Order: sequence, then structure tokens, then C-alpha cells
Amino acid sequence: MRPHVVILAGGIGSRFWPASTPARPKQLLPLGGDRPLISDTLARATEFAGRDRVRILAENRLAELFRQTESWLTDDHFFLEPKAAGTGPALTWAAFRLWQADAEATMISLHADHVISPFEEFRTSLDRAVHTAETRNALVCVGIQPERPDTGYGYIRLGEESAPGVRMVRRFEEKPDRARASTYVASGEYVWNSGIFAWRAADFLAAVRELTPEISEALPHLERGDPVAFFDQVTPISVDVGVLERADNVEVVEATFDWDDVGTWSAVGRTKPADGDGNHVVGSASLLEASDNIVWSEDGRVVLFDVDGLVVVRSGDQTLVTSSGGAERLKELLDHLENEAGD
Repeated sequence: MRPHVVILAGGIGSRFWPASTPARPKQLLPLGGDRPLISDTLARATEFAGRDRVRILAENRLAELFRQTESWLTDDHFFLEPKAAGTGPALTWAAFRLWQADAEATMISLHADHVISPFEEFRTSLDRAVHTAETRNALVCVGIQPERPDTGYGYIRLGEESAPGVRMVRRFEEKPDRARASTYVASGEYVWNSGIFAWRAADFLAAVRELTPEISEALPHLERGDPVAFFDQVTPISVDVGVLERADNVEVVEATFDWDDVGTWSAVGRTKPADGDGNHVVGSASLLEASDNIVWSEDGRVVLFDVDGLVVVRSGDQTLVTSSGGAERLKELLDHLENEAGD
């Protein structure tokens, strides 16, 4: 029996403003290829598990947008969150629902906004993760060999090998500063935490009950069939902090596929082809004496002359111009704009 796949698809991707908005969140943008990110993710998930074993975790507003994008989606394909409370409560609720239907259910957790290739390597890594979860009762992470000292990712320090291609987790490291990230990459002892997980639903729920009072104290509401009360009571917490960092049966599969979480505009420089001067352009643009720029234009033409290292985004009636470094700090800008609007 194939495992179930649960896709975390909440949020609006504010780091991709102004193209990403509540009306058209990041998951609906073609940031990885020609299709929206959610479409690419669903294609991978359904090819791996089949359409009837895929569920999307999202609020109702987003679910409607996804239905408009992928017409085959039905109500049965969604676990609709009453409110956002972090990945810990969301995945607990999903695991509980799968366990209720099948006490032996195995669950894979994916994100809606990752760029992954090739599919066959992805399938091989997931098969290994599922096998590890089912035979060793482990909570399994998929780790990515780091290509650079990225400060936007969490890291996993590897322990001893438990099976071919599988290691024990020595510890999790939250997003480090650049110096520590450089040390991690140079040591060869760390992988990026992709946020892709596999576990038996029963094993995950047992870990929550034992280790995560922020969630477990609200579980009686799920047992009574009241997810609204469950989400009202839980303390928002990530699955990494609330469960995985506290458990001692966590293992990591070392992935062999290419992966990007497309976290900021700079990721377009990794997911889209470059011209001869290192510019990455989506839409209409003219560039002269310009190099290493990222341009995203949804209407009209963007013209760059004698500039390097810029991120230029034109979407609707908003235009963003920043440096590549500024693109990493876009939330600071949005906070400023919100305060400005409030004033």
C-alpha cells in the first residue's frame, strides 16, 4: 500500500512581494518552471502516491484558489485548517485524520513551494524514507547535501549510519549565521533540513503525546471530532521544534535529487536560466551593460542600463527595485510599508 502524501500549502509567500499577494500567493507563481509551484508539487505527489492518497493542508481561501488552478481537486483532497498554528499542530491533525481512517497509515509531508528534480531520484529517496519509517518506527527527515553556506536553511548534524543512505540525527541546528553555516558545510557532517518528512501516523502521534505538551493537551478535542477547538487551544509551534528536536528516534535520508525551497527572489537565479551576462529574466525586459540581475515583469517592459546585482519586480501597480541582499530582507520592507500605511 502506498503512503499518503500531505502537502503543506499555507501562507502567502510575503518574500515574493509584490508578485505574491493574498489574492495570488507564492504557491501559484511559476517560480520553478512554466507551471505554478503547487501544480508541480501535485504532479510529483500524485505520480508517487496516486490522486486518491494526496491531501493539501491549507485554509479555505487558498483551497479555492488551488481548485481554480487544478480542476481535478475535490473537497476530499483538502484538510482545511480552521486557523494557522504552525506545522506542528497542522501535521498532528493530518496524522490523526489518516490514523483514524487507517491505523497502519504511513504519511509523507511535502511543501507546496519546493523545486525538485529529477523525479526518479525524488521517488527513490521517498521510497527509502518510507521503508525506514515502516521498518524502524522512525521519524524520518530528508536531508539535502549543502551546496553553499546558506543562512536561510536549518541544518541537521549527521550521526552514525543506520542503513545504506540513512543516518541517525545527532542534532538539529536552526538557521545559522554565515560563519557557522560555512563551518557546517566545510565539515561535511551536516545536511540541509528540507522539511520533507516520512513517518507512520501512529508513531508520530505517539511522539506528540509524549514530547509535545503544546499540542498534546489539545488532542482530546480531535478525539471528540472538534478540530476548531483543537486549533484554538494549541500553542503554535513548528514540527521541528515541537517534535523532531525532542525525539530520539529521528533518522535522515540523504537525498540524491536537486532541491530548492524558493525562499526569496534570489532563488530565481537558481531556478531560471541566465543570459550570457548572468541575468535571469521572466517576462519582457531589455538589458544593456547589465549583469547578474533578476527581473520579473508581468506587464510592460523593464529596462535596465548600466546596473548590476539588482532585483526588479513589476507586478500590477507595484514595482520593487532592490539589491540581491535586500531581497533577502524583504519582510523588513513590508513591515515598514504596513507601518507607513497605518500612519
